[in-house]
Parts: sequence; C-alpha cells; structure tokens
Amino acid sequence: MSSEEAVEFAKKYLTDILSFYGVNVDIDASVDENTIELSVPSTEFNSLLIGRNAETLRSMQLILTTALRSKDADVARVNIDIADYKKQRAEKIAAQAREWIEEVRSSGDSKVVSMNAADRRIVHGVAGEYSDIETFSEGEGRDRKIVIAQQSS
Repeated sequence: MSSEEAVEFAKKYLTDILSFYGVNVDIDASVDENTIELSVPSTEFNSLLIGRNAETLRSMQLILTTALRSKDADVARVNIDIADYKKQRAEKIAAQAREWIEEVRSSGDSKVVSMNAADRRIVHGVAGEYSDIETFSEGEGRDRKIVIAQQSS
C-alpha cells in the first residue's frame, strides 16, 4: 500500500471508528516524516474520544497502526490529535521541561521523571536546545524514566 493509499485508508478507518461514537466530522490527514498525521476537530465528545490519560486516543492510534501494518502500508506510524489536545500537551510538557532544566542548572542535581515515550521525546527535544544539558532514558516498559542532567565535561 502506497503512502497516499495509507493516508486515505487511515482517514476512512478513523472516520468509521468515530462514527461509532456518533461523531461525524471532516478529518485532516497528511504525512509528516513517515507518520500519518490525523487531526480531528473539536466536538462535544472530546473528553470521551481522548479518554482518561489519553488512553482512548492511544488505543485508536494502536488499532490504526495495526490495521496499516496488516495491509503492508509504506507508512504505518499514526499520530491522532483530537481538538489539538496533543499540541497543547506538548506545549505544557516543553514548558515544564524548561523549568526542570533551569532547576538542574541552578542545583547541579539531576532530575528523574517518570513519563510516557511521547512526553520523553518532547523533553529530549527541548534539552537539545541547551548545550550544557543532557538527557537519557533509563528503565524498562512502564517504569521507564527520563533523566535530565548537566553535561559532564
């Protein structure tokens, strides 16, 4: 399945999932760096579609990714954003990361935080803006944490 076919398949698949919730909206779809980006506009069902700790949102992504892989799609990674939830969350995580970095800079002590993979990627990205700070992940599975530290000379 080509990239274009994968995007159309993903868009249709998500449209079908949302219809089970009674949500009928136009979904924006594009491909960005080997990831299909699907954007669902805000509705009165936002909290239901996002779920507690975004579990429903992540579940829909997993279902879509699995469906695309079963079709041997060129692009099988999917990112769904509902009502800009992920965009707003990324901005909050980035702001928190900057605070943690300043805390590490002033105290000299490393900061260890439990986070999911998506949030850790955001913190790694923010830390990349600082030449004196390094980040790395440690642990396995759900116990994986990010460590923010001053770069050793």
